[in-house]
Amino acid sequence: MTVDPQTLFDLSGRVAIVTGGTRGIGRAVAEGLAAAGARVVVASRKADACAETQAALEAMGAEALGVPTHLGELDGLAALVAAATDRFGGIDIVVNNAANAVAQPIGMLTPDAWEKSLAVNLRGPTFLVQEALPHLQASDHGAVVNVISVGAFMFGSYTSMYAAGKGGLLTMTRYMAAEFAPLGIRVNALAPGSVDTDMVRNNPPDAQERMATACKMGRIASPDEMVGPVLFLVSDASSYMTGQVLVVDGGLAPY
Repeated sequence: MTVDPQTLFDLSGRVAIVTGGTRGIGRAVAEGLAAAGARVVVASRKADACAETQAALEAMGAEALGVPTHLGELDGLAALVAAATDRFGGIDIVVNNAANAVAQPIGMLTPDAWEKSLAVNLRGPTFLVQEALPHLQASDHGAVVNVISVGAFMFGSYTSMYAAGKGGLLTMTRYMAAEFAPLGIRVNALAPGSVDTDMVRNNPPDAQERMATACKMGRIASPDEMVGPVLFLVSDASSYMTGQVLVVDGGLAPY
């Protein structure tokens, strides 16, 4: 055997940006990447949350940096990339996890809500990758994971803007993969189902119960259950994989 299974998930020395990295899936992923040896840059809107997360990662023994960033503000994306490279010298991994859940029924959509939703869920992730592109190209392990949602494959009421943004990000994932493959950069997507995050907890209890029972496994996932899939997608364990979506939904989406 020419591959050592013990090193497949080793991220030692690699630099990772995780947006929405101070809570929920993003926080769990940031901690998982740090445990695998990565130097982790977490971004979220709140400076105090960024500072707290940086301190927690450093307490784990990791090199870390928290950078307050609003994914809906394009100027902040260049600043995030600059902060990461100034501190760590490069970027190997981008995990686009930040999202918002602005919801309105079709027929009552407002332009402001549309712009707010798509700015964070689609435009921000796309332009962050574009800002990081020269550094990802310079890496020997360039990898992007766009966190979408199993909602991109389904349909229902009130969440059309969110699903449209996530569906658009899946399309961008595939086109990025095609255009960046000659540059040695892999781009894949993670599609979670219902996960125990603030976004899910903001729903009424009966809605949360419906989310839990909708999937075959009959429960909502822990954020920690997204760590393994992300580690797979950014590590050498998936070195021949690009342009794909990894669905981790407890058996929810029909195929």
